[in-house]
Amino acid sequence: MCGVMLALLRRRYLDVLASVYVYNEHRGYTSIDRVIDAVVARHPEATAFIAKIRKHRDDEYKHYFMFQRYYGRILQMPLHVDRTCGQIDHMIQLSFGCSIDDLATGDIVADEAKFRKLCRVIALTEMRGLRQVERLRGNAWVRSDAILSRIFKIIEADEPSHFMPYLEWLAATGGTRMQLSERLADIFVHRFLLWVRLPLLFLNPALPRLKRWPDETEPLSHSAIAPI
Repeated sequence: MCGVMLALLRRRYLDVLASVYVYNEHRGYTSIDRVIDAVVARHPEATAFIAKIRKHRDDEYKHYFMFQRYYGRILQMPLHVDRTCGQIDHMIQLSFGCSIDDLATGDIVADEAKFRKLCRVIALTEMRGLRQVERLRGNAWVRSDAILSRIFKIIEADEPSHFMPYLEWLAATGGTRMQLSERLADIFVHRFLLWVRLPLLFLNPALPRLKRWPDETEPLSHSAIAPI
């Protein structure tokens, strides 16, 4: 009986974890699309920086697609997770006072101080993501699932290239130093998600599943897809 209960708890934990990553990876690449458009319009000469942001975007899509394939293999849809579980959603709200959807990306990029702030927020979020996936790679329940283990190994390898372009841009424009308020926001959001939102998801038996994938209405991406 204990073994059955433990197996159910493990399955629920992995389901919640993967569902949260589905939301965050989708939120990530769709948000970066707007950043790319704004940077191209404001700084068309920054071709190397733009290429690195595009690579970041493509990696986020690749990660999303890997989780999509994971759920396809277990013949389920992810749990319905909303922006209350989004690391970048909370960081943008705390840093700019609005949701990602309401963020005027073009205006932000046009203001160098605000754009440097956005770069710092993205870099902090991606660095937090690397630390989190390093912990997950050592998690016994994650290691027990061969497919999820491979997915997180790929994510871990990709993460440094996600925050370094923003740090390099900040170093070149004099805005590298993270503000105390930004660091505190990062810590607060991480702990809120870890100790409040994720347990609530885990303990909610009525949490519905997605009926359709969030990218179904999007144009086909040309990202390189890693096998899992």
